[in-house]
Amino acid sequence: MKIKTAADYKRIKNSVVTIGTFDGVHVGHQKIINRLVHIAETNKLQALVLTFFPHPRMVVQKDSSIKLINTIDEKAAQLQQLGVDHLVLKEFTKTFSRLSALEYVRDVLVNKLKVKHIIVGYDHHFGRNRTATIEDLIEFGKFYGFEVTQIDAQEVGDVAVSSTKIRAALREGNMRVANDFLGYNFMLTGTVVKGKGLGANLSFPTANIFIEEPYKLIPKQGVYLVQSKIENQLVYGMMNIGKNPTVSQDNKTHIEVHFFNLDANLYTKTLKIELLEHLRSEIKFPNIEALKVQLEKDKALAQQRIDLLLKI
Repeated sequence: MKIKTAADYKRIKNSVVTIGTFDGVHVGHQKIINRLVHIAETNKLQALVLTFFPHPRMVVQKDSSIKLINTIDEKAAQLQQLGVDHLVLKEFTKTFSRLSALEYVRDVLVNKLKVKHIIVGYDHHFGRNRTATIEDLIEFGKFYGFEVTQIDAQEVGDVAVSSTKIRAALREGNMRVANDFLGYNFMLTGTVVKGKGLGANLSFPTANIFIEEPYKLIPKQGVYLVQSKIENQLVYGMMNIGKNPTVSQDNKTHIEVHFFNLDANLYTKTLKIELLEHLRSEIKFPNIEALKVQLEKDKALAQQRIDLLLKI
């Protein structure tokens, strides 16, 4: 699915639209997207997601600290799997944030996206200072000739799902909660780059992952059980996110993956790595031998978890 920008608006005809940042494309978002696709198929419309970048909080609140669950490409891939025809990326600027509700509906939704039906969540607000509500949207629909469908909150374990709660779970290394709320495994997507060869010296060769997008949320430091599809083969391994305090003094955060039972040259390849479980926090060991002993323990624990997964 091509990610569309303002230049592609003219190619869009008669759409059913849902609007939002959709960070994570979590189970609550998926309920909206499933309704979107169903209505599009039933009424022979194009299923379109309008999303914003940068995140509105980065612009309106000047919150540069916010990190996002998905990169734009990851979000596009998730939406495509759900059956969305178009992802339209609207640059979120101060000027755009000052549009009145009328200007936004008329100029963007009606004139550019050719909207015939809008689907939004139960708490949707829009327009300058986000003062317009779904009731206002319904009134606009009566005037401009589009329908509005409201989706109720999706609940998981009696806790309302939100991107904010998923980000909090990731920062705590709580992959069970994060992945349950997402409805799929959280992933890091990056390119394998040349490292210092420290893992090989420990008999644990690693792929060093470089993530290009500075806004991507990196979970809590530590060792994780992970999986990745490499050359159409599902491969398990363990990932370390951290500063390698036992063997490195550069104070930079590194992301390294040791794959089990894999003999392949991964340099320059782009990998999508799914995080399954946080096994332990990062520790500074007194010496290299102590680190090696712990890595063997980590591998044994990871293998136990893998055996359990394969039995399910």
